[in-house]
Amino acid sequence: MNDLDRKLNDYFMGYVVRKDLVKQVSSNAAVPSYVLEYLLGQNCATDDDEAIAAGVERVKEILAKHYVERAQANAIQSDIKLHGYMRVIDKVTVILNEKRDAYEATFENLRISHVLVDSDTVRQNRRLLVSGVWCICDLSYSPNEAKNESSFLLNRLKPIQMSFFNLDAYCMGRMAFSTDEWIDAIIRSTGLAPEQLGRRAKLFMLTRLIPYCERNYNLVELGPKGTGKSHVFSELSPHGILISGGEITPAKLFFNNSTKQIGLVGFWDCVAFDEFAGKGKRPKGDIVDILKNYMANKNFSRGVGQESAEASLVFVGNTSHDVSYMIRKTDLFEDLPAVYHDSAYLDRIYAYIPGWEMDTIRGDMFCTDFGFIVDYLAEALKAMRPLDFSGGWQENFDLHPSISTRDLDGVRKTYSGLMKIIHPTGEATKEEQAELLECALELRKRVKDQLYRIDETFSHVEFAYREKGGAWVEVHTLEEDSWPDVYHALDLKPAGGGGQGGSGSGGDTTAEPNPPAGPGGQATQSGPTPGPVVEEEKKLFEGTRHFRENQREVSYDMLFGDYIEGAHRIKIIDPYIRAFHQCRNLMDLLLVCLERMDYSGDSPKVHLITALDDKDPMKQMEFLRRIEDAVVPENIDFRFEFELNLHARHIYVDDKWDIKPDRGLDIWQKFDSGDAFSIEARIPERRQVRQFEVTYLRTDGGGGYV
Repeated sequence: MNDLDRKLNDYFMGYVVRKDLVKQVSSNAAVPSYVLEYLLGQNCATDDDEAIAAGVERVKEILAKHYVERAQANAIQSDIKLHGYMRVIDKVTVILNEKRDAYEATFENLRISHVLVDSDTVRQNRRLLVSGVWCICDLSYSPNEAKNESSFLLNRLKPIQMSFFNLDAYCMGRMAFSTDEWIDAIIRSTGLAPEQLGRRAKLFMLTRLIPYCERNYNLVELGPKGTGKSHVFSELSPHGILISGGEITPAKLFFNNSTKQIGLVGFWDCVAFDEFAGKGKRPKGDIVDILKNYMANKNFSRGVGQESAEASLVFVGNTSHDVSYMIRKTDLFEDLPAVYHDSAYLDRIYAYIPGWEMDTIRGDMFCTDFGFIVDYLAEALKAMRPLDFSGGWQENFDLHPSISTRDLDGVRKTYSGLMKIIHPTGEATKEEQAELLECALELRKRVKDQLYRIDETFSHVEFAYREKGGAWVEVHTLEEDSWPDVYHALDLKPAGGGGQGGSGSGGDTTAEPNPPAGPGGQATQSGPTPGPVVEEEKKLFEGTRHFRENQREVSYDMLFGDYIEGAHRIKIIDPYIRAFHQCRNLMDLLLVCLERMDYSGDSPKVHLITALDDKDPMKQMEFLRRIEDAVVPENIDFRFEFELNLHARHIYVDDKWDIKPDRGLDIWQKFDSGDAFSIEARIPERRQVRQFEVTYLRTDGGGGYV
């Protein structure tokens, strides 16, 4: 076990499980994953391989022997009668029968009801009265002719779900973990390996959990297929329900006037709509009107009376175009059915998770380490629903006064939810508060920026915050930083005071546009025929450019191409040109050199200084030799050498520029470079980057090439 595994087992013994074991025991038993994980947590909470193997077999045996399948219900009832006794696994729900002054249990799969339950059992397992609990039960049979009284007797009941949750113990355990460790523990608990995710992706994953711990939270996530958008709403918690197809009637969701029964929002903490997007869908307009009232005011009416509920609403769906197309041509809600493409409805959404930033789920993204049993995490989230951390930032930060009341509601609820998940004690450093506040602002801003394109009555506001007495920090969506020139081009009402585009963290990452090209690709200009053209050196950017995690539209040519143009000598200092992907990055940079360097005299020279790989130096040498051989026919003089104690990264271009990429060439997030049909493998601009910065310093003859 690694350090985090050991910590989880030390402070949450019995409530954690190795996540890869679930597939080994799932077999054909249609038991929810949270039940399987509970059984595994009771039998496999160890790092001993033999004990784990024995525990897995024990769980398999328990399921095979005692799990009740619905098709076998009559046969099992008969077996209990013939043998007088049997142990079963089933979901049990208990009600209080006032007429009999007794508690009665219903067995879901076994299809028996009116089974008497003693008061002590109910007192120890209150969830039996709420949503039902999966249990191992000992049942016997005694003939009984009394009306509405079962002949089956409950001799013993043992929950195999969380029947009791101690929030204080959970918070005490949290104090033993750093913030990064705790975030990774929660990500593991959802089934994913945190080392495969960047910081932004982790925060988006945690945002998916907010509807379980925050009352009346409205969330949307749209993006490509296969990114796991609906997973946490179908497998994580017994307190949420996922509605497939995205369409539902007002009677089922809110209130049935015929039966006088409240709908799903009255029974679940979270109601999620899967496959919500699709322009071809034709939901009835009346459900949108009811939704708008409920999402804004937590209540609804269907002509009988006013009702209220606390269920959070989640809308997930697939997009039909990539984000670049939507930014340039339509809006980020373009795939919603027409009745939902309504500004009043969209304005009630507190956060928009950009699904296009989430990786398509790959086999290596699943967690094989320890994480919380999902039922334990689900109970922790439910226990925190009454808490309110929405104003925790106000002691240290101010929000821009132009932010509207509805914007503020969204930011506060998102911030509160993330605080509950990451800092359940309510204690966070100023830097941690700023990170969550900025995330909440961006998630709400993504909604508001689309409203500018849909409804001209929405005025621009400044999504900015500041430390008390400090300067304002403007928050941008990643799309705004990636396409600053077109992001606000479709707004129906222009922003005042320079609100369009702005100078965000990546706002200066695109080169200035060239003159429009005429026939044959030559630049054209109006007016009289010019005289001889005198070429002027292109003014290149000096300073530091910042790039955000998950940003696209970045390539080595965009970063370095203009600076390499016409160069004779380049020296690259990077201690981490070792692994395959790092050597592949070097080859990509050499392709830029091949296109941009000056071949008019001697062969252009590229000199690499790196550190020797202490794990597999022979493999590193092989990669570099192959690169050397590959560029020889292209007339590039490439050589490499190794030095000790390298730290800083530099790219020296002649004696003119010292370029300092803080991550060296290792700027890309993981992608499948071996897939011949991968767009990302062929077009660098389609890849997502890690967070990094590049500093450009003009040396004017005093550089460090030699």
